[in-house]
Amino acid sequence: MVVRYSREVMAKKWDIKAKYDAWLKVELAAVKAWNKLGLINDTDCEKILKNAKFDIDRIDEIEKTTKHDVIAFLTSVSESLGEESRFVHYAMTSSDCIDTAVALQIKESLELILEDISLLLEAIKKRAMEHKNTLMVGRSHGIHGEPITFGLVMAIWYDEILHAKDLIMHAKEVISYGKISGAMGNFAHAPLEFEEEVCRNLDLKPAPVSNQIIQRDRYAQVISAIAILASSCEQIAVAIRHFQRTEVYEAEEFFSTGQKGSSAMPHKRNPVLSENITGLCRVLRSFVTPALENVALWHERDISHSSVERFILPDAFITADFMLTRLTNLIENLLVYPENMMKNLNLTGGLVFSQRVLLELPFKGISREEAYKIVQRNAMKVWSDLQNGKEAINDKNESLFLIALLHDEDLRKSLNEEDIRKCFDYNYYIKNIDAIFARTFK
Repeated sequence: MVVRYSREVMAKKWDIKAKYDAWLKVELAAVKAWNKLGLINDTDCEKILKNAKFDIDRIDEIEKTTKHDVIAFLTSVSESLGEESRFVHYAMTSSDCIDTAVALQIKESLELILEDISLLLEAIKKRAMEHKNTLMVGRSHGIHGEPITFGLVMAIWYDEILHAKDLIMHAKEVISYGKISGAMGNFAHAPLEFEEEVCRNLDLKPAPVSNQIIQRDRYAQVISAIAILASSCEQIAVAIRHFQRTEVYEAEEFFSTGQKGSSAMPHKRNPVLSENITGLCRVLRSFVTPALENVALWHERDISHSSVERFILPDAFITADFMLTRLTNLIENLLVYPENMMKNLNLTGGLVFSQRVLLELPFKGISREEAYKIVQRNAMKVWSDLQNGKEAINDKNESLFLIALLHDEDLRKSLNEEDIRKCFDYNYYIKNIDAIFARTFK
């Protein structure tokens, strides 16, 4: 965990105290279960529930000898109790405690991630509504295509994050399982009712079947869901980085008073937040491979997954929480420049209307192949004129493409001046925005 990229609210869920708190919670749930099943009397149960505690320094000291963290933890707990300590961890194996406790930690962490996603969705929706009709150019392959709106761009962001939220919610269901089935998962030393009662006490479901561990496909689904969420967040960050490029300059990150962009160049205003988000998302995706490789363990279990999870579980949740919060703040404070969007929309001298003209010609009896040939011929002439320094729009607010089409004799046989000029209406491209928004923001 890198402190620079963490928020205390999530970091505390994965610190050493949180780990032992979760372990103790499982052990006490087991004590209550045994009491209900009649193994532990009420007096001993009450003593354990009231007095059981651990000491982190003492655990560290004991582990130097035991070389086993769960035994060190249980020894520390037993030192806080009397003879009743003999019933703590009764008929359980280490992974009964650890895996069930980790399920609690992951479940709680995913709840915070879901809160983060909801805040991000609110921020995107608000800005999308604000710019629902803000015209800009749509790009494919990085090249100008047709007019769209910035609100439409953000609506797509919203829908994609919504997909990721569904995956996270499903991952929360997948991980909310406990396991108290014993050393080999055969329930030889405790009945199934014991596991069921422990899980009920912890608001988890009992795994239908397990060996010595909870199967790691569950963990892999959680990490994969976070990675997909990260990829969608990076999609947004990369778009903002592009919008902030000097040649584009359609939107930019908020630049606060006193902020510095470069140690050498005082003029710089860099997209550092979205670049940071891009980097953090790369890190989050990197956890997928080790999570998938943890699924295949030897027989009923080995310990090769353990060291991996000590890294990827805390780091995945802490990093995702920080990244989502940063992205939400970025969206909320994003500076948008509609004038520059319109300037860029006109940059190619009306070429963005080429398909509109193309689609009119078949109604006049022209084949698609011939229509394409006519429109492309004029479009290529405009590209050449732009390269030779001609203005994209003249002083009469007429674009190069419009002028070229009006002078094309073959085209004029099919379309009159009014027909051609009608094709250069920006409102044509946003006529369905309200319907798209109604379908997206339900």
